[in-house]
Amino acid sequence: MKSHNDRSPLDRSPPLRVAGQSLDEEIERLLDDHAVGPYMLAVLMVIVAGLEWWRWANDLKPNPWLFTAVAVSAVLFAIFKIVRTHKQAKQLKLGRDGERAVAEHLEWLRAHNFVVMHDIPNGDANVDHVLIGPKGIYTIETKTLSKPRRGPCKVTVEDSLIRVNGRQMDRDPVVQAKAQAGWLKSFLAESQFKAFVQPVVVIPGWFVEPFDMKKAGVWVLEIKALKAFIINQPEQYPLEEVKAMASALRSHVRSLTKR
Repeated sequence: MKSHNDRSPLDRSPPLRVAGQSLDEEIERLLDDHAVGPYMLAVLMVIVAGLEWWRWANDLKPNPWLFTAVAVSAVLFAIFKIVRTHKQAKQLKLGRDGERAVAEHLEWLRAHNFVVMHDIPNGDANVDHVLIGPKGIYTIETKTLSKPRRGPCKVTVEDSLIRVNGRQMDRDPVVQAKAQAGWLKSFLAESQFKAFVQPVVVIPGWFVEPFDMKKAGVWVLEIKALKAFIINQPEQYPLEEVKAMASALRSHVRSLTKR
């Protein structure tokens, strides 16, 4: 039984965001805005048409044809909206699951004194993952792509453009990754930390052909290759500075959550 003196056993600060949280929120909005409404409309129209047919069966001189036409139109509209929404939700869920899979792979970094954070709000967008540790600071943009049932699954990077089996991606992940790294660098500078932030694009499950990452200014990797890249980096920041930078970023996220 709860009394007025009861209080939550949890820390008063709101919890940090989890991997894929923005996509979860987008899936929920998508379903609410584009699937629930048409479904309810279709059900209502079917009920109205059924009532009219009931009146007709009881010789109450109804005119069910008009209501039936409306109900059929509503059902067809609902089917169209639900099918399209299902496809969009499926893509969002793929992206969310990819972010969570990458988050699991990043857990090993905690044993190397890295702070691992996910789904960091960044203006109108978000940074999928942020790593802050003695061996560098990284922003990670996850791109989860469906793989063909047969044939190659190869990613190439040329002139800072990512191509998947020869086709250029619709949204340029390199531009996104660099923008995210630039935002975090600016945020840390405003918090009195001078730091370099390495932008990273991770494409789970695809083979990434080697390319000149230094020239491109971004790492593009399959998630399993990320560990070796980070481990081979030199020590850059003392542990106390790592903790201070991570604390500043946590405070930023929590301040947005409270709003």
